[in-house]
Amino acid sequence: MALIILGHPTFEKSFANKTIIEELKKSDLDIEIRDIQKLYPDYNIDIKAEQEALLKHKTIIFQYPFYWYNMPAILKHWFDTVLTYKFAYGTNGDKLKNKNFIPSFTVGAPEKEYRTLREHHFRLNEFCKNMEQTAYYTQMNYIDPVYFHGTSLVAGYTEEEVKTKAKKHSQRLIHLVEKLK
Repeated sequence: MALIILGHPTFEKSFANKTIIEELKKSDLDIEIRDIQKLYPDYNIDIKAEQEALLKHKTIIFQYPFYWYNMPAILKHWFDTVLTYKFAYGTNGDKLKNKNFIPSFTVGAPEKEYRTLREHHFRLNEFCKNMEQTAYYTQMNYIDPVYFHGTSLVAGYTEEEVKTKAKKHSQRLIHLVEKLK
């Protein structure tokens, strides 16, 4: 069973993330989806409920849009509050040990912009080091991120193009989760 921590501040307006979640719901995967923005619009996260959800699953997928070279604030706050001492790290903090950690996100800009000496200067995987370190520190199995570029309508992508890419993205996630069973 996989847990999806959905960290999107404007999920209802999203073509990409919304399509991914819809496709995952239609799949045969046994999943639980926690839309943390909807659950905690005031950012008052129920730590115990979130930790209990984590304990029930072998694979944890963090689904979010890539914002300013990182995750949205609600997801960062989730990490800051849920992954506590004696639960996720430190003395007896091994509750997440050997669980799978999968970053899954969407990127507005085209792929060519995430090359050295281009507009965004670094390759996208270089911006994922914080996620990889979090997995390492919590003794989880870091799985390389699943992501795709070109979700911004402002950048000229159409809604249909974004949805098509999102469906392919969800298929990659489904295959990955099945492989990790």
